[in-house]
Amino acid sequence: MINEDIRDKEVRVIGPNGDQLGIMSASEALDIASKQNLDLVKISPQANPPVCKIMDYGKYRFEMAKREKENRKNQRVVNIKEVKLSPSIDTHDFETKLKAAVKFLGSGDKVKVTVRFRGREVQHAKLGEELLARFAEGAAEVGNVEKAPKLEGKNMAMVIAPKK
Repeated sequence: MINEDIRDKEVRVIGPNGDQLGIMSASEALDIASKQNLDLVKISPQANPPVCKIMDYGKYRFEMAKREKENRKNQRVVNIKEVKLSPSIDTHDFETKLKAAVKFLGSGDKVKVTVRFRGREVQHAKLGEELLARFAEGAAEVGNVEKAPKLEGKNMAMVIAPKK
């Protein structure tokens, strides 16, 4: 709430330099702010009496928007790419999938490696674990295993995150 929107009888006022001006009526505080060509902004409405600060509200909003924009610019969105394997994969196909995963990790994305079992292949889950262990070993220089291999239905999955 700013300026005339403040309906409280008494408010604690903080000056533009951060100094305490004391407790006074809202109309007095508004007069002081208008004399300095500044705004009266309610900072802490839960306090007793509410705390208001004399400041340039437009400049404050501009600074906040600038700070938020800077924070958004520094954020990095991490995507999860998926690589699917089968327990009977051949060596060249395995190396191709590994190369693709290393490329994804190099660009900063996480990689979910999935081994899909068909029919009775699920009885040989050890083969899937060994395959995922080989995959993690091949990608060890650019990524760490974030989530260990886990069997979920007919799929076994593991997540590899890029190294910092």
